[in-house]
Amino acid sequence: MSDQDDGQKPGFWQIVFSTLAAFLGVQSNKNRERDFKHGNIYVYIVSGLIFTVVFIFCVITVVRLVLKSSGM
Repeated sequence: MSDQDDGQKPGFWQIVFSTLAAFLGVQSNKNRERDFKHGNIYVYIVSGLIFTVVFIFCVITVVRLVLKSSGM
């Protein structure tokens, strides 16, 4: 990834990786500062909501598979 100190907005994949890193709690200070300085808050809110829905869907799917395999 390129350095974003030149005033450019973060790209699509940088937003995805920043959201995933923040979601997991491993966001670096450098990337967090870049996101707050050059990013759009609404893009991060929407991506956070999307990742939350995907995470909930994955948890529900895993629980259903486990319950189905246990005979319940």
